[in-house]
Amino acid sequence: MEWWQITALIITIIGGLNWLLVGLFRFDLVAAICGGMHFGETNVLSRIIYIVVGIAAIVSITIFWVD
Repeated sequence: MEWWQITALIITIIGGLNWLLVGLFRFDLVAAICGGMHFGETNVLSRIIYIVVGIAAIVSITIFWVD
């Protein structure tokens, strides 16, 4: 596995843990870190984080095609 795939996988796992918090406790860690006061509230920084996590998930798909 390449370094960029490992990095993408780590980011994807962190994103998955955030969704676990959302599912169990209705607590959005990304929104809380970025200054959001309410669940699901977004600003520019939180949207960038969500985009990076989404791109990391797409990159992580490539792990299935590594020889």
